Amino acid sequence: MAPTLISLSDIERAAERIRGTVVRTPLIDVSRQSGRPLWLKPENLQMTGAFKLRGAYNMISSLTADSRKKGVITYSSGNHGQAVAYAARKLGVPAVVVMPLTAPDVKVTGARNFGAEVLMEGTTSIERKVRAEHEAKVRSLVVVPPFDHPDIIAGQATVGSEILKDCKSVNRVYVPIGGGGLASGLGAAVKQVSPGVKVIGVEPVGAATMTASLDAGRPVTFETVSSVADGLLPVRPGDLTFAHVDAFVDAVVTVSDDAIERAVAWLFQYAKLVVEPSGAASVAAALARSDASLDEPTVAVISGGNISGSALAGIIERAGCETAGEG
Repeated sequence: MAPTLISLSDIERAAERIRGTVVRTPLIDVSRQSGRPLWLKPENLQMTGAFKLRGAYNMISSLTADSRKKGVITYSSGNHGQAVAYAARKLGVPAVVVMPLTAPDVKVTGARNFGAEVLMEGTTSIERKVRAEHEAKVRSLVVVPPFDHPDIIAGQATVGSEILKDCKSVNRVYVPIGGGGLASGLGAAVKQVSPGVKVIGVEPVGAATMTASLDAGRPVTFETVSSVADGLLPVRPGDLTFAHVDAFVDAVVTVSDDAIERAVAWLFQYAKLVVEPSGAASVAAALARSDASLDEPTVAVISGGNISGSALAGIIERAGCETAGEG
């Protein structure tokens, strides 16, 4: 049976649930700096530093009172874990987050500071998922998955709805892809209202699982993935996110780690934004365009900004701002 895709009414209900808790981020015009019509959707300005709060709050707030009382658990490379921790605290729900041993300290500390119990497990998304499901069974917790759930996708979809309202001339949207929750939701929101707008997913070269899955016609699992973009490293897209991307995303492109780091540096210098590598992948792709699409009004979604000062300084030192359209 084919997965059921989210509807506009699902997205509208999610927007109502998250209103007042999630920041309605603005669009920032960087057309002058980039030399092309380009706006940024800075989800790094969320309270938890990433778009993930939209889906996490939408799902947890939808749970029954009994389920909330039991508590929630998730598995995350960092940003979703912080989002679940923050949303759970706002709703008075106990939260546990399973993170990889390689998670950046800034993300681990963030989840703990928002009140979650943090467990460290393995290095891959599959390893931490197995640990989370085990803990959920033992402790009777509700699993809040990082991307492959309709309530998560509907929450992330509100990013797309806001873009259409704030940039009526938009012709193209670039969005990072890890597990695919953001691209799924954004694509569903955009294509069901403005089917002519192109939605372009962006993956790191070393973790192009959605690209491989689309080529195969089904979700595929990688043995290993590698990229500076630690938030875009699931070894397999979800079944539901794959179905949404297949239905609503026009194309998926890949960018190199060097291009991602140049985009991080560019955003810091020319847009005055602190962005983590995962959040800058979309900007790397947007700045790389040199074809006829260059003049199309474009939005790039910055998915997150959880990066330490030392890591940011290292990227800026390595990459500088030697990239197309640097102003």
